Order: sequence, then C-alpha cells, then structure tokens
Amino acid sequence: MTSDAEIQTTLPALASGNVAVITGGASGIGLAAARRLAALGMKIVLTDIAGARLDEAGRAIAAIGGDGAVLAVPTDVSKADEVDRLAEKAFGAFGGVSLLMNNAGVGDNPGKPWENRDAWKRLLDINFWGVVHGVEAFAPRMLATGKPGLIINTGSKQGITTPPGNLAYNVSKSAVKTFTEGLAHALRNEPGAQLSAHLLIPGFTYTGLTEGATQKPAGAWTGEQVIDFMLASLMRGDFYILCPDNEATRPMDEKRMAWAIGDIIENRPALSRWHPDHADAFAAFMKR
Repeated sequence: MTSDAEIQTTLPALASGNVAVITGGASGIGLAAARRLAALGMKIVLTDIAGARLDEAGRAIAAIGGDGAVLAVPTDVSKADEVDRLAEKAFGAFGGVSLLMNNAGVGDNPGKPWENRDAWKRLLDINFWGVVHGVEAFAPRMLATGKPGLIINTGSKQGITTPPGNLAYNVSKSAVKTFTEGLAHALRNEPGAQLSAHLLIPGFTYTGLTEGATQKPAGAWTGEQVIDFMLASLMRGDFYILCPDNEATRPMDEKRMAWAIGDIIENRPALSRWHPDHADAFAAFMKR
C-alpha cells in the first residue's frame, strides 16, 4: 500500500494542513474520501443535505483530525447560491482549498424518456449541475491562489456504456464525463495554473446509492477501496480513474467501452450490446 509520505510528496495538493471540500460527504465514497484525507492531516469541509447523517459524519471526521480540522456545511448542490456560500465558508474558515471533490449524486429512476419531467430535472440538477456549480464556485478561487490543486468529479461507467435501466442517471453521468474532459482541457491551457481536473469512474461500489442492498454484495468494492485506487491513480497522473471491482476487471471494462463506441463506428443499432440480433456477436467479442 502507498505510504502517506509518498502520496503527499507526489501530490502536494494533499499536503498535511491543506483543505479538501467534499460534496456528498455524509456517506459512501464521499465519507470514505473524507476519512482518508483527514488521516493524511488535511482539513475537511464536509457537505451534504442537512440532517443526522451529515452531523454524524462530521463527528466521525473530527475524531480523526480534531474538532478544528472539520467544517460540516449543509448544502444542496443543485442550488448555485448554496454552493457559492459553501465556497465562501470554506475559504473564510481555512483561507484556501486545494482539493474539490464534486461527489454528490442521487440514483433515483424517473423512468422513461417521456415520463416525470420534474424528477428528470431534479436528478440532473443534482448529478450534473451540482458539479458545474462546484466548479463555478471554487475553480476561480483555487486558480487565484496559484497553488497546486485538484478537482475530482465523480462520474460512472453508466455514463460511458449507458446500459438500459436508468436513462436519466446515464444522461447525468455522461454529461459529467464530457464536462470534466472540457474542464481538464481548459485548466491545462490556463496560464500559470497548477490546478488539474480528474474523472473518478467507480465500479460496482457499496454506497448509499446501492439499490436494495443492506450489506455489501460480494461483487462490490467498498468506498475505501475506491479511494485507495483513486489516490494511486492520481499519483500516476491519470485523468480517467477507471476503478475495477470484484466482478469487473479493467480488461472487461475496456472491452465493454470499446463495443459501445463501436456502435457508431460499425453503424450498429443503439445499445447493440443489449439488442437480441447482436447478443452472440457481443459474447464472442468479450471472449476474444
């Protein structure tokens, strides 16, 4: 396992005493990130919707880093003014931010493309616009410091292979992928910037979004495994942090993604992986 010293030498943004802001930090991957970064000596600004879970998470992080090293701020990331206030509080309390993790998300399923417009909008407001609001509020302030920094946006494999089942969620995570790619390009062309963007792509992970699960399924990773993998990927300079899990290896993910883009190249039907006329061809492709 990579040592804390190696992490902080390679990633100066994660130096002890620096500040991390984590949205969706009251559970799952966000809380796992908060715990790991607090153990590195970072100060943590933890945000989620108001309630007992956020309060409990704040106490858990304080137990690691001390009361003065954590600030829990109830925030609805779908509302730009609340995210702006979050940035003001974070910079006001600690003087700077070196890591922003736009991780807040919901997995609700509004249904078919022609159903439940308001539910579709609500999901997109959180999963996509919550990321945009975070970047708008924090990136200019982080750039102005001139110091090393990281912006990590949590995407999903469902935003790349777009499997049937929850179209709204797929749309939101596809948008996060495209936005983060453009953000990375913009940052690396910003004169003097030491701020970089990265796309976290979890695999099957046991989190608060794991539908119907009361205990970790055997095939799922824990949030802690995702964060360990994320840190190792960041040390390599990876933009796409493509996590495996206990069911899907990286070669399997690569083939599934290659097949998905092949729908365009080969002029196959949309989502041909799940089309009966292409089932045998996909199975053979995965075996090669």
